Amino acid sequence: MNTRELQDEIIRLKKEKDICILAHAYQSQDILEVADYTGDSYGLSLKAAKAPQKTIIMCGVRFMAETVKVLSPDKDVYIANEEALCPMAQQLDVPRLRQLKKQYPGYAVVAYINTTTALKTEVDCVVTSSSAKRILENMEEKNILFVPDMNLGGYLKKQLPDKNIELYRGGCPTHMRVRANDVKRMKQAHPDAKVLVHPECLEEVTKLADYAGSTTGIMNYAKESDAKEFIIGTENSIVQHLQFACPDKKFYMLSKECVCHNMKATTLMDVYHTVKGDGGLQITLDDDLIKGARRAIDRMIALGG
Repeated sequence: MNTRELQDEIIRLKKEKDICILAHAYQSQDILEVADYTGDSYGLSLKAAKAPQKTIIMCGVRFMAETVKVLSPDKDVYIANEEALCPMAQQLDVPRLRQLKKQYPGYAVVAYINTTTALKTEVDCVVTSSSAKRILENMEEKNILFVPDMNLGGYLKKQLPDKNIELYRGGCPTHMRVRANDVKRMKQAHPDAKVLVHPECLEEVTKLADYAGSTTGIMNYAKESDAKEFIIGTENSIVQHLQFACPDKKFYMLSKECVCHNMKATTLMDVYHTVKGDGGLQITLDDDLIKGARRAIDRMIALGG
């Protein structure tokens, strides 16, 4: 089969079997075209919870599929490629977090959503890149231990001087490959282009940007801006997606190195086999894990909307 034939068969099978396909924005364009919903991890989880289908396939990384299961425990949830993990989510485990909590007694522990379900059971609140500032502002606690991303946490620390934020030294390997020299080089090549970056990037990068925000925020900024050229500082698939969405504008990679190999692990053929029933991995979580993680996610919803 060619790409179009494979896409048509996936669409036929998902309708026949009443399956909802979720695709994170870092997936390839051919996968986005067969998905029912695309976007960031938390937004997809909310879409899955409201979807009428009882079977959900996540095209993304493992923690995203787990978040879908936490919010939709009665649904059958699959990840299309079981080898697709998030390196940042693996950087901090429960024993290490418990040690940190002893080092920072009385601190509220806030976790980026890019963490395992087990870790979420041990924290006070979860945040996304788009909701983090609003949630931390709304928290009564002044002393906050932010895990695991020191770059997003550092970005928030500068924006919220009234909060005492301590950071765990983790982060996204993909976004940390980008450097200030990349910004300077690309701005020299494209002086009229706006620089849009993710706050998972190093501070030396975000401080040179015209805009720093979530993946969804970056895409919305580019779509709504009157500018015609943009340098994109997040996973490079976003460049292609924006080229499709805005053919009258030009988009450039901030760095060719900004590639998430775990996101790229999922292929259209993986999606086909999962829909067909002979591929993918079903996500199973025990009730205590779901209940514990849901507590932190519910607080996120209460504080951030």
